[in-house]
Amino acid sequence: MPITERLTQGMNILFIGYNPSLTSHAKGFNYAGKSNRFYHVLYQSGLTTRLYRPEESPMLLDDYGYGFTNIVARPTKTAAEIRKEEYAEGRMVLLDKLTRYRPKFACYVGKGVYEQFARPKNKVPWGFQSKDIVDGVHDFVAPSTSGLVRMKLSEQVAIYRMLAEAVKTSRPN
Repeated sequence: MPITERLTQGMNILFIGYNPSLTSHAKGFNYAGKSNRFYHVLYQSGLTTRLYRPEESPMLLDDYGYGFTNIVARPTKTAAEIRKEEYAEGRMVLLDKLTRYRPKFACYVGKGVYEQFARPKNKVPWGFQSKDIVDGVHDFVAPSTSGLVRMKLSEQVAIYRMLAEAVKTSRPN
C-alpha cells in the first residue's frame, strides 16, 4: 500500500487524486505541497471543523472517516507524466478498492481523475454524477486543489460544500 494511502471499510469519503506528488510521497502525507489548498477547502466547505495540516492527514480517517487513494500510485512532478498504461491499470485497481471498501462517497479531486476512471462520453459536471459507477458509492467530481489550478478558492469551496452537505445528511454506517 502506498504510504499516502488511507483506506478502511465503509469510509464516509474516499478522496481520489491522480497520483502522489513528489512532495507528498517524500513526506508521506496527502496534499503536502505548500501551494495545495486541499485542507483549506475542507475546512472552509465544512467538511472539517478545523484546519488540518498535511501531516495530520492520517487523522482524517479516524476523525471523519475520510480516506485517501489515487488512480495511479507512482509519484510524479505533474499528472502529465502519467502514462496511459498506468491509467489503464489504475482503473482496475481503483474499481477494486471502491468495491471492496465501499465508501459512501467517492470524491474525485480533479475532473481529469474522474474522466480517466469513468471514461464518460459526455462532458462531466462538477458535483454528483447522474450515474454511480459502483452501486451504493456516490460519485462526486470536485476541482483539484493544486496550486496550479486557476479556479478561485471561493469557487472550489462552493463545490466542496455540496459534498459537505451530503455527508451531513447521510446516515451513519
